[in-house]
Amino acid sequence: MRAIQHKREAWWFYRFLSLGYDRWVNPLFWTPPMRSRALAHGRLDRPDLETLDVGAGTGFTTEGIVEHVDPARVTMLDQSPHQLARAQRKPALRGCRKMLGDAEELPFADDSFDRYVSAGSVEYWPEPQRAVTEAYRVLRPGGTALLIGPLRPRARAARALTGAWMLFPEAEEYRAWFARAGFEHLEAVTLGAPWHSDGEAPYALAIRGVKPGAGPSPLRLEPKREDLAAPLGVIGRLRFAGRFVLGSLAGAAFVPVGIVLGLRARLARRGR
Repeated sequence: MRAIQHKREAWWFYRFLSLGYDRWVNPLFWTPPMRSRALAHGRLDRPDLETLDVGAGTGFTTEGIVEHVDPARVTMLDQSPHQLARAQRKPALRGCRKMLGDAEELPFADDSFDRYVSAGSVEYWPEPQRAVTEAYRVLRPGGTALLIGPLRPRARAARALTGAWMLFPEAEEYRAWFARAGFEHLEAVTLGAPWHSDGEAPYALAIRGVKPGAGPSPLRLEPKREDLAAPLGVIGRLRFAGRFVLGSLAGAAFVPVGIVLGLRARLARRGR
């Protein structure tokens, strides 16, 4: 797995990233137009839909959800208390329920929600198939799951950098996770990167699926690989420190790259 594709490392990564997440990350990598296009794919077509936002973070995606769904019907779940603390300060999200929790072990009963949304969280899941299977379990029959995440870059340097940092799946992997979990009527749309001058080059994917019947997924999985309750020991601590430093450096490199590419795209648009 990649350096930050572990729950402990991701927790500490966001302990610091939460300080500037809304100011530095979203404007570069996850913009309001991208959010609007992705959420339009999620069938958020009634204000009374019980909706779960997994990996909600500071609530940027949730702010788009509550434009369509009553905030009192929206539950935000994240493993980072620091990110959720930022979300709590946003007026539009004060009516949403906020919970600490694990995407791969959701603290909800079967058939609890009408809609499941997760944006920008799959990158950190040690076992994406387990998280998608959990999405299936907590949805009601006929409910829709919407998963939004990055696509593996085509450029060699970008692939190497992202490969050291966190999970960037192929489109076929997203579809396979949904199909194996039991979802039907799979449909996906690609999202262009904000720094591409034409806005069309595939950068991320929004895939949705419908749960056909009640109960848990027909897919049976082995026990979880990552046990946060297990002691780390000396070797484990050294491994954690190495992954955290490597992943943080790789992640930090994306900020200046995003700034440069964004400026280049703006200049290209002005020159037309």
